[in-house]
Amino acid sequence: METLDPKTREFIGIAAAVAGLCQPCFDYHFAEAQKLGITLEEIRATVRFAQSVRQAGKGNMDKFVQAKLEIHGTEQ
Repeated sequence: METLDPKTREFIGIAAAVAGLCQPCFDYHFAEAQKLGITLEEIRATVRFAQSVRQAGKGNMDKFVQAKLEIHGTEQ
C-alpha cells in the first residue's frame, strides 16, 4: 500500500468500510480523510459509490446462490 498516496488510501478505506458494513472502520477513515483535507462532498461521493457497489454485489450474490442451489438440487 505504500505506493498509494494518503488521500487515495483513505478513499479506499471509506469505500471498503461502507461496502463491508464496518462502522469503526468508517469512523477511523472518515477522521483520517478530514485530517487530509478531503471534503465532505468527496466523502459523500465515495460513500454513494461504495453503497452502489455493495447493493450490486448483494443482488448478484443472491442470484448466484439461488442458481447454485437450484443446480445442485437437481443432482440429487
